[in-house]
Amino acid sequence: MYKASDLVEFKQLLLVLRARISGDVQNLEHGALDHAEGADSRQPTHLAELGTEAYEQEFALRVAANDRDVIEKIDAALSRISDGSYGVCPMCLEAGTTPAKSRIPKPRLRAIPYADLCVECERKREKANR
Repeated sequence: MYKASDLVEFKQLLLVLRARISGDVQNLEHGALDHAEGADSRQPTHLAELGTEAYEQEFALRVAANDRDVIEKIDAALSRISDGSYGVCPMCLEAGTTPAKSRIPKPRLRAIPYADLCVECERKREKANR
């Protein structure tokens, strides 16, 4: 388990990241949907321009969807802080490792504060999903 001061640091990282990503999602969706509704005064006149605009809109909406997934992971991490399980790798615990040895390292949590697995278990999950 991490000290209370560490948890405060990680909670702040998560909240800042959540606010930034939420703003990005709103901007992406707003821009893509406004453009689709004709909010842009310049209408494409060539078929290739229509295809490009459709691709850009779809791309923006996919990025927004991925960002929404990250927001869900951030919310889950904030819940783990509240329930005391933040920073502990559940796969390591299931494998019988003690809670002290199943901690997710601070550098990983500083880089990806919503990480729910240690690096080794994340590799195993990715390998299993291939």
